[in-house]
Amino acid sequence: MTAPISRTLVKDARNADAPSDDILLQGWVRTRRDAKTFSFIELGDGSCLKGMQVIVNAALPDYDALMHRSATGASVRVRGKLVASQGAGQKWEVLASEYEVVGDADATYPLQKKGHTPEFLREIAHLRPRSNLFGAVFRVRSRLAYAIHQFFQERGFFYVHTPIITASDCEGAGEMFGVSVLDPAKPPRNPDGSVDYTKDFFGKKTSLTVSGQLEGETFACALSNIYTFGPTFRAENSNTTRHAAEFWMVEPEAAFLDLDGDMQLAEDFVKHLVRDAKTHCAEELEFFGKFTDKGLAERLDFVLERPFQRCSYTQAIEILTTAASAGRKWEHPVAWGENLQSEHERYLSEEHFKCPVTVYNYPRSLKPFYLKVNPPDAAGRETVCAMDLLVPGIGEIIGGSQREERLDVLRENMARQGLAEKDYSWYVDLRRYGTVPHSGFGLGFERMLMFVTGVSNIRDVIPYARTPGNAEF
Repeated sequence: MTAPISRTLVKDARNADAPSDDILLQGWVRTRRDAKTFSFIELGDGSCLKGMQVIVNAALPDYDALMHRSATGASVRVRGKLVASQGAGQKWEVLASEYEVVGDADATYPLQKKGHTPEFLREIAHLRPRSNLFGAVFRVRSRLAYAIHQFFQERGFFYVHTPIITASDCEGAGEMFGVSVLDPAKPPRNPDGSVDYTKDFFGKKTSLTVSGQLEGETFACALSNIYTFGPTFRAENSNTTRHAAEFWMVEPEAAFLDLDGDMQLAEDFVKHLVRDAKTHCAEELEFFGKFTDKGLAERLDFVLERPFQRCSYTQAIEILTTAASAGRKWEHPVAWGENLQSEHERYLSEEHFKCPVTVYNYPRSLKPFYLKVNPPDAAGRETVCAMDLLVPGIGEIIGGSQREERLDVLRENMARQGLAEKDYSWYVDLRRYGTVPHSGFGLGFERMLMFVTGVSNIRDVIPYARTPGNAEF
């Protein structure tokens, strides 16, 4: 090729304000259509949903050989003129003056121009970002990751990297992936036959983190406002469309913040992410509205335009019980003291309130040791300062709480749940040295992406899904 010029992305070429006598595009062939004296190439490079039409004249050197090699999936380099398009539905097209095939794709290339199911595309997860659906999903994922940092940085929160390997079970459920270098066939044993983890790499039993919250609290009690954003892991044998073994969590933590402030922060955060997606990913959202969720635009607008509702757990149980009395059938029982299931959460947000709703003050018995205990209610029942933000189409998208800052109550909570204080001595120290009320929450990033895109399966909003029985790629 002639003198080098800088590459132009397809999205920038499509949005150009004026024609150009010299432009360089690099990408992959989506389709090719041949005429007698020229060929139409639709070129995509992943920068946007739509491609750029390239017209390759048969007078170019080696035209026949180049077109034979320009099958769907081949990578090409095109230099030419950006001119006003003669066809409908596009503003610009490129008249190629130079055309080079960089990498061939043979007839086995699986992403030919036809419909593909999400199930099939999961089997070729290394290629599915080249499809319209998954290219759009992962551009939105990238944009919302940026928007997360923007939201917290603009509000004076500091980004903290909490550890991936931990000896603490934040959730207390024990569903953690172990981290060990011991030989599983011949581990060292204690006299009682149990595994001797003092001989392991860290000298104790360790796991992949289920949450960065506890460590985040230590920084909030020093820097006031912090957030984490990173991978978390749950060894939960769940095969639903909403659960994955590896996923990303956003976890802010703020000193001197009570439950009301925590709920407001969560609601503002969700609105910010929806607003950002509508502003910066309009083309992708329009695509999702056509092919994944025809009610998507209306639902996202509703989130922005209406205030979120709030109701206590006790009120939620009353609403669900009333619905059952009116003939609604529940797969899982509804009773005070029982966890709300997905069917209950979706009923509250989709049918009763018809908007996002924050449920707060859950039974003490349902929650981990670190939640602030409320005074008993009129019926003598114990609740804690917990909150879950429920959204239509998904259910729970955020879970948070005000943390227990009182040393004596925290110790009582730990004893009730059978936790050894020595294992959490550093956490207890926060209540001994300048304790303060503080609150935070966790947002499952993939669930937020499902809500914003209308994609119904968590496996389709994360690059390489990790679920029970599946760790491919």
